[in-house]
Amino acid sequence: MPAAAAPKGLYRPVVIVGNLAHTSGHLPTTPEGQLVTGRVGDDLDVERGQQAAALAGLGILATLKAELGSLDRVVRLVKLLGMVNCTPDFTQQPAVINGVSQLMADVFGPDAGIGARSAFGVGSLPLGVPVEVEAVFEIE
Repeated sequence: MPAAAAPKGLYRPVVIVGNLAHTSGHLPTTPEGQLVTGRVGDDLDVERGQQAAALAGLGILATLKAELGSLDRVVRLVKLLGMVNCTPDFTQQPAVINGVSQLMADVFGPDAGIGARSAFGVGSLPLGVPVEVEAVFEIE
């Protein structure tokens, strides 16, 4: 798992309210610390978009672990929101965000790791990345 990324603006990476941990949007970062860039449907295909979404998910897990001390405090994933930087005619945003959904299911199991989800396309994302993902977790 990568180290938790420092905020790139004026926000908190995670905010805990009651028993819910809300993460800010996370961008896809390689294990070497470089951002993945590109536009799905143009220079990236669905599979590369899924890989980018999974990297964003790893960043979310790193942020949670840094904030909570351990992922053992996570009861379940409540919701994922995935934004895909894509061409106007691209319609497979849910398939791209499956990359992070599969990661969460693998980490937390099929019951606790699959929550509600939204996936949609956007005209651009910060720093030219292909995906940005945020999540809400129930914690103890």
